Amino acid sequence: MGDPDQTHAPQEAHRLAPTGALTIARVGSLERDIAAAPDPLVIDLARVETMDTVGAWLLYRTRKHRGAEIVNASPAARALLAQVAAADHDTQVRPDRPPGPLAFLEDLGMWAFDFWRTLLGMLGFFGATLLGFASLLRHPRRFRLNAVVQRFDLVGVRALGIIGLMSFLIGIVVGQQGAVQLAQFGAEVFTINLIGRITVRELGTLMTAIMVAGRSGSAFAAQLGTMKITEEIDAMRTIGVSPIEALVIPRVLAAVIMMPLLAFFSMVLSLIGGGLFCWLVLEIPPLTFIQRLQEVVPITDLWVGLIKAPVFGFLIALAGCFQGMQVKGNSEEVGLRTTSAVVQSIFLVIVLDAVFAVFFSQIGWI
Repeated sequence: MGDPDQTHAPQEAHRLAPTGALTIARVGSLERDIAAAPDPLVIDLARVETMDTVGAWLLYRTRKHRGAEIVNASPAARALLAQVAAADHDTQVRPDRPPGPLAFLEDLGMWAFDFWRTLLGMLGFFGATLLGFASLLRHPRRFRLNAVVQRFDLVGVRALGIIGLMSFLIGIVVGQQGAVQLAQFGAEVFTINLIGRITVRELGTLMTAIMVAGRSGSAFAAQLGTMKITEEIDAMRTIGVSPIEALVIPRVLAAVIMMPLLAFFSMVLSLIGGGLFCWLVLEIPPLTFIQRLQEVVPITDLWVGLIKAPVFGFLIALAGCFQGMQVKGNSEEVGLRTTSAVVQSIFLVIVLDAVFAVFFSQIGWI
């Protein structure tokens, strides 16, 4: 496959002689002629006036795959064909991964960099949200009550069914597992202590937060991410409406206000499930169950669960809205950011729950 020259092919070869411009607008007819022509093939460029890279690529591909001979090419055409030939090589899309431990260190470094970048981004978004709250305090007429009420429905009312069922079953499971272990010591009655304290102090709020993160946090990220792709958020900025005030703050307020109510609802359903188990399996009457709960569950356990709930709600809404606002490019990014919102929300909730456990232990709320 040398450069095209001015030599003439044998007479028995099939000859094509395109005319005029061999450009992207007219290359289709030549491609059809080449496909229909028999081998051996000669392409005569004597009457070609101009040629672009699309035409050059067609000629180069024909010469490469069919062994066609290109004759009477002008100097400019020969130079363009040479450039196309030089560019025809395999390109490495991704760099080679380093071997063994170096690959692990590279992945660890990338994870640490992404974690740090996300943390800084969330801190900046948290600051922007606080500034949005301050702006609404200065201009209360801009507060969108209807948007908050609509989020109440999404975060709270529509979640009652799934959270109630989950909590009821958790109460039964905790009672059953606790009774199996306590039966070894003949202390089945202490199953009430286990159900009361673990559901009121920890599981009621924690499991509700995880459910809200998977349900409402993902919805926040998907909604805002879709609005980013459709440029609705850019349009809001153009007309002078703050996306933080119009989109983020209503969702944050709804999550903060509804989380304590959902957590209390979850506690009640868990106690009902545990009480039903104690009644049907352990033969502990409901009245005895309630009296025992009053004796063994201090009021501080209820306050611990209810204090944690709005903080968890704030983190869930913040992570969901932050990830939704980070969507760029295409719809695939919406799915990735939605997944990230759920993972980050649950991670933050569990970490903060551990911090709360240490804090309340230090102040004597055990």
